[in-house]
Amino acid sequence: MVIQQELSMDLPVIDLDLFLSGVHDSPEVIRECKKAADALVTYGALILRDSRVSEDDNSTFLDLLEDYFSQPLEELKKDERPELSYQVGVTLENTEKPKCAVDEPCLRIIERLDPAERPLDISAHSPDPKCRFFWKMIEKPPYQTQFPSLNAANIIPQAGSLKERWSPTMEQWGKSMKNAVASLAEMIAVGLDLPVETFREAGKYGPHILAPTASDLVKYGKQDTILAGFHSDLNFLTIHGRSRYPGLHIWARNTGKRIPVKIPQGNYLLVQAGKQLEHLSGGLIKAGFHEVVVNQRTLAVIENRKLQYPERPLIRISSTFFWHLSSDFDLIPIPQLSARAHELRTQSSSLIEDDEVVYEPMKVGQQVQNELKHINLL
Repeated sequence: MVIQQELSMDLPVIDLDLFLSGVHDSPEVIRECKKAADALVTYGALILRDSRVSEDDNSTFLDLLEDYFSQPLEELKKDERPELSYQVGVTLENTEKPKCAVDEPCLRIIERLDPAERPLDISAHSPDPKCRFFWKMIEKPPYQTQFPSLNAANIIPQAGSLKERWSPTMEQWGKSMKNAVASLAEMIAVGLDLPVETFREAGKYGPHILAPTASDLVKYGKQDTILAGFHSDLNFLTIHGRSRYPGLHIWARNTGKRIPVKIPQGNYLLVQAGKQLEHLSGGLIKAGFHEVVVNQRTLAVIENRKLQYPERPLIRISSTFFWHLSSDFDLIPIPQLSARAHELRTQSSSLIEDDEVVYEPMKVGQQVQNELKHINLL
């Protein structure tokens, strides 16, 4: 297969420290908030700097998940909960399907891309050869949710070498990511000329998920292997720490360019828009498309890790957190954002998305269940 030419990372960098330490109605803070909102409108993604985030915490988290996913299959299967739509515990490889493999609007988006900017072909792609672990980071609502399966209790692995490390490590890294993305939700609201609490309050009781994804690079470490097929996320915002292995590509909404993600070292995180934000904004902000593949940079890191850390498992772990709106929240497009979305569509001919979408009112929990059916998890 011909190797596609990759572009340099060119996402806006947003300074969360400025927002957290500054006066929210000061000109410099408002400018940074508008920069964040504009980044999501244009790219569907941004790089977030948060000095509270520790690279050491991320490293400890990655070590733990490498150890977890190197266990025998029979141990992993103990943590599987298909009856809960895999929304807690482990999802094993070849279970989750990329929606875009069969979704006509998504396939048309791929067709609109320049051939050199398209994802690896998923038209005949089997379910993804990735595993996941879902660890909920929920504040229990003061009411009875209509969607209990989306708000189930966590599973703690019972292996002796993991049990004591598990909850402290997951909670430490999960809280860092949750705090960062919840504060960013406030910035985005300000940047869209909405009250600062608009999105954060809507997500206060959301079934947020620390969701590391694992790919066995001994089994699936060949050039051009699709680890996670071209797709977008169903939640509100997705935030990622640095993975040890490259391979994540995203697509910028207004250019159709395929961008290899390179998160800078230190306290930087990648944030992508999800379907709930798209729905609430009436399509002003679109859920960002992305894929994870084995490319030449992945192969180079694999060889380097073999030399430097011969005792460590060759498993690619994504350091990922899904921030959700509350399951019982009414998902209805905000009129002023819908109007801006319509204006954007009429003014631009460079958008890669399909024809105008109708965002029907529904509960967030119903939207999540609809999406889970499409990816073979419900």
